[in-house]
This record gives sequence, C-alpha cells and structure tokens, in this order.
Amino acid sequence: MKNVGAILIACTSKKLLKKRGVIQMIKNKNIIYKALSILFVLIFAFAVIKTKDEKSSVVTNAEILSNIKIGWGIRRNDNHEQPDLGANNKRILEKYEGICMGNASKPYVYLTFDEGYEAGYTEKFLEVLKKNEVSATFFITAHYVNTQPELVKKMIDNGHIIGNHTVNHKSMPDLTDEQIKSEVMNLHTTIYEKYGYEMKYIRPPKGEYSERTVNFTNTLGYKTVMWSFAYDDWDEKKQGREEYAKEKILKNIHNGAVILLHGNSKDNVNVLDYCIKEIKKMGYEFKSLDEFER
Repeated sequence: MKNVGAILIACTSKKLLKKRGVIQMIKNKNIIYKALSILFVLIFAFAVIKTKDEKSSVVTNAEILSNIKIGWGIRRNDNHEQPDLGANNKRILEKYEGICMGNASKPYVYLTFDEGYEAGYTEKFLEVLKKNEVSATFFITAHYVNTQPELVKKMIDNGHIIGNHTVNHKSMPDLTDEQIKSEVMNLHTTIYEKYGYEMKYIRPPKGEYSERTVNFTNTLGYKTVMWSFAYDDWDEKKQGREEYAKEKILKNIHNGAVILLHGNSKDNVNVLDYCIKEIKKMGYEFKSLDEFER
C-alpha cells in the first residue's frame, strides 16, 4: 500500500509539475505576445514620427533656400563656343532642371521671344518663322494676351510654344510665395481658359531670380528658361542698327544656343529671315524647347 501511495503521489506530482509547466509556457507566450505588440507599436510610432520629421525637413529646406536676387548674365564668346554661364547660374538651373543652354556636341539651337507688349512686329515674325519652318517659344505677359488675343491664338495655331512671363512682369525675388503663385497661375488660368493651352515653361521677368523662386515655380509645374545669347535689342531708342544686329546674332551662335530676341525690336523683325537662313547654312538646326537636349 505504501508503494501504491508513493506511486500515486509521484504521478500527482508529475501532473502538477507538468500543469505548472504548461501554465508557465502560456504565461511566457503571453509575455512574448505582449512584448511583440509593444515592439510593433513602438516601430509604427517611430515610422510616423520619422515621416513627419521628413516632411517638416522638406518645408524647412524650402524655407531656407537663398532668396538673393540674381540677374542672369553670361560671358559671351564670338567664336561659336558656348558662353560661360557662371558657376552659380549653372548650379541652380541644373539642380532644378531649368533650360539655358543645350548639348555642346549637337548643332541644335532654340529660338525664343519675350513679348511684354505688342509693337507691331509679331505678325511679321510669325510669317518669317512659318516660311522658314522654324518653331519658336513666345514668353508673354497678361497685358499681351489681353490686348492681342488673336496673335496669341495664331502663335498656338502655328505650332509655337507659349511661355509664362507672369501677369505684371515683376521681379520674383521681391515677391512672397503667394504673390508669385498669383503672378504665375493667374496667367496660366487665363491662357488655359481662352485657348485650352497648358503652359509649362517660365522666363523670370527682367531675368531676375533666386534659388527660392526657381524652386517655387518648379512646384507650380514650371521649368525655368533662361538664355545663352541675347543682346541689347529691347531698347527702342537703339533701333536702326541692322548690321550690328546681324553681327551680334551670327557671331554668337553655338551648339545648344537658347536665343532670346525681343518682340518690340524693329531690327529683329528686319534681320530675322536673313539670320535664320545664315544659321541654317552654318550647319545648325532649329529645335523646339519640347525637343531640348541637355
């Protein structure tokens, strides 16, 4: 009987130990589950905080971009070599995928006009471009589209690009983000509502910009377009210099040239046909900004 009792006690003890082991295992599993749950919550919280930090850092980076006003300037070469754009100009334009000068190894040139107001020459410009099968880009202001809606329509109908030169032609570094948005997007909306045309290129008024303004207009869906050749054609008091105009244009043509001409220049309208033909004879090909190659 003693042996039987001992056996029963031993069995009972084993069962108790086993039960306790099972209970302990369950407890351990519960602890593990709780620990994993806490870990998951911590990981999720960290991810959320990190995302918020990244978003806030983007805003901070945008806020601290330099707003030092830069007047676009280049050092021209008269030997058909690409001009010196200056290190800062080049850095900013390349960083934000702006356009100022194309591929140095390809004989492509890009013709652009600034049209703040109509001086009576654009109709002739369009005739010359059509005759020579050249596509150009016209950067226009709100004043221009409001006073010359038919000419703008003709530009579009003839396959030219319309670019944004803002509503009031104000220097953008002097404006707040909201003011820049108004200057750019009000004109954008006007062009779209009148012609169903979506603009995507912008030329900063007066050639003045900052890294902040280039970045901000990028967020509005615009690429900044500068130039690698221009001359003092905008001054209406300095017209009647056709030979001077021809010499300046033809001597400074180079691979990847982005040419800026002003639509209010009588000299430009008188020499454009000649210059286009000569540039083609020199082996260059006119391309649209939509075909731009870096």
